[in-house]
Amino acid sequence: MKQIVNGTGLEEIYEKVDHGKRLSADDGIRLFQSPHLSAVGALADIVRERLNGNRAYYIYNQHINYSNICQNACRFCAFRRKIDDEGAYRMSVDTVVDKVRDRLDEPITELHIVGACDPELPFEFYIEMLSAIRSARPGVHIQAFTCVEIADIAQKGGLSIEEALRALKAAGLGSIPGGGAEVFASRIRRELCNTKLSPAGWLDVAETAHGLGIKSNATLLYGHMETIEERVDHLVRLRESQDRSGGYLAFIPLAFHPANTELSHLEGPTGVDDLKNIAVARLMLDNFPHIKAFWIMIGKKLSQISLSFGADDMDGTVIEEKITHMAGATTDQIFPVGDLRRYITEAGREPVERDTLYNAIARDTPTGERLHADSNR
Repeated sequence: MKQIVNGTGLEEIYEKVDHGKRLSADDGIRLFQSPHLSAVGALADIVRERLNGNRAYYIYNQHINYSNICQNACRFCAFRRKIDDEGAYRMSVDTVVDKVRDRLDEPITELHIVGACDPELPFEFYIEMLSAIRSARPGVHIQAFTCVEIADIAQKGGLSIEEALRALKAAGLGSIPGGGAEVFASRIRRELCNTKLSPAGWLDVAETAHGLGIKSNATLLYGHMETIEERVDHLVRLRESQDRSGGYLAFIPLAFHPANTELSHLEGPTGVDDLKNIAVARLMLDNFPHIKAFWIMIGKKLSQISLSFGADDMDGTVIEEKITHMAGATTDQIFPVGDLRRYITEAGREPVERDTLYNAIARDTPTGERLHADSNR
């Protein structure tokens, strides 16, 4: 393995990785700047195999985006609408539950529910939605509401973050997705999302949730105006947060899609950039158990290749996703289980179905018949 990095300028980093030593911010910058993509990927793969062996995970999940009406005005967002805009929508609790019931014949283990900071949705809406989902599909894990949404929900209820999280957990919240972190750099926040929950606020929500036994994921939105140094700073701050709380399950690099945003003049990240963000994240986030290649963002084929660049998770079936597709994503909205397993196997990995908390799910026969039938829906 060492010969892969010989002559690349990454020899010192290899020694740290080989001995399980934590990388510095300067190491992260050097990895991003390196033109030797295969060497960076090989280094990340050392860590992936050390943490997860040859396993690559997937989940049978369903996405529901309940509203796109948002009081924030993030310049990178194509999903957000004002209430009177064309394309604005807000689902009722009954509509959300109907979407859940429509898939009761499938072995879905996770409902992934995120939306927007809708100014007209009261605190009670979120409690009612969680409770109704839990009644309609008992036993399913509900991963819902970004840290940004949770801060907004708490404010609506006149509650502290901890009080709001306790109420949401009692109603059915199981874990928190990682969205809304964007890039923690103050320059980026001023330029692109100056009304959004601050980085300190995002981390406070996540760590408060962890203290209550609610796990979460974390993200980085890359490929717009951020610098390499700002990416690395973001990763270091997440690593420090994990040192404090230990509650993050996975990190998901999110590729920026510029179409239909105020940044549509930008080109967005390349495939090399996608792979580097996954690989460098795996190397820098030594205390995160999993790195996810989100196929909705980077496509199925590149997600498959990512399994050799530090990723150990291809996410899941998804079924319906609006946020990235409103920003011009051309990927499918469904990844049938059979295809997921084939992609993972062809990458030389062992496909493992998981639940949200990364417990393996054993089935007599991997299921997904309806998804195969509905793959063009």
